[in-house]
Parts: sequence; structure tokens; C-alpha cells
Amino acid sequence: MSEEIRKRLFSLQDIGYRDFSAALMPTVPKDRVIGVRTPVLRKLAKEWNNTALAEAFLRELPHTYYEENNLHAFLIGQIKDFSACLAEVERFLPYVDNWATCDSMRPAVFKKMPKKLCPAVRCWLASDRVYTVRFALGVRMAYFLEGEFDPVYLEEAATLRSEEYYVNMMIAWYFATALAKQWAAAIPYLEKRRLSPWVHAKTIQKAVESFRITPEQKAYLKSLRA
Repeated sequence: MSEEIRKRLFSLQDIGYRDFSAALMPTVPKDRVIGVRTPVLRKLAKEWNNTALAEAFLRELPHTYYEENNLHAFLIGQIKDFSACLAEVERFLPYVDNWATCDSMRPAVFKKMPKKLCPAVRCWLASDRVYTVRFALGVRMAYFLEGEFDPVYLEEAATLRSEEYYVNMMIAWYFATALAKQWAAAIPYLEKRRLSPWVHAKTIQKAVESFRITPEQKAYLKSLRA
């Protein structure tokens, strides 16, 4: 089954795009990147959704190529049953080895049932795997900064301490988004220097670059840089 999918992926290869993509993902060897654009992978995931081919592919871990992992993430994202989707996410997370695959996995069913997701998110945050923690933060950013928001989620993110660039970048992205959506709850973490120095600076940088932050808010954030 995986050989059929791999053959299709290579038939869609764009060498120039492969070189571009590989340069953005230092954790993935270039020889594991085929060079298939993301919209094409999403289209394939829709084409193969709920087919025997897709079911067999989801069972075949680990994959060899970056695009196979992204396709896997997109297929998971289409699973409509919450429990089945969560089980597939849990099974796949240990094999996620780069930021792009990690950030590609945003199952639609999670948005519909965020409260059921809370125990799993806390487990992922406590993981020793870089991309499992990053995924947890991404889920919190995507599904828990509006209707399901709880200030305790900011506290949990603020207490994370990591030496990993891809975790720290996601913490900064999370807080920058929180500033746009929950300003009153998020701004004290910068005023009181609750984040690590690098995350503090990166949060302000990303927030100042955001069109969702007002000019007045940006000016205030700049005053908190030093």
C-alpha cells in the first residue's frame, strides 16, 4: 500500500520545491524530502479519505519521506470520530520529526470537542518529545484562546522551560496570539517578565508584526522589550 502512495508522490515531485523545503527543515535530511507542495498533499488526502489505501497507509509507521508524514497528518485531520482521531494522533506523534508536519496536524473534530481534549493536551505538554510538546501548544493556540479559554492555560505555557528552539518558538507564537485574543490575561506575563528572556523577546517581535495587534498595543509592547 505505501509503495503505491510513494509512487504517486514521486510522480508529483518538484525538485526546486524540494530544495526550498529542505532548507527550511534542518531536522529532516534532504534525501527524505520528495518535493510535493502542501496543497497537492491536501488534495491527495481528500481523494484517499476513507479508502482502504488510506487505512493501510495509516497503519504503516514509520514512514520514510517527509511528504508521507504530512499526508499522514492530513489524513488524520479528516477523521470525524473524536476517539478514533485522538488514538491516531497519539500513535503518530512519536514519529513526528519536524515543525512543518507537527503544525500540519489540526484535526477538525478537535475544534468541535475541545473539552474532551484537555487531558491529552496536558499529557503532551509533559512529554520529553520536542514535537509532542510543540503540538500541544499548537492545539492550545488553535482551539483554546477563544470560547474555551481559561487563564490557567497561559500559566501552564509560561512555566514551560526548554532548550529546544522549536518548543520555545511555539511558546512565543502562542503568547503572541494570546495577546491578540486575550490581551488582558496575557499582557501581565510580559509586564512581569514571566517568560524566559528569549521567549519574551520573540513574543514581542511576533506580536508587533501581527496585524491583529493595535498600534497602541504595539507601542506598549515595544516599551517592554528592555
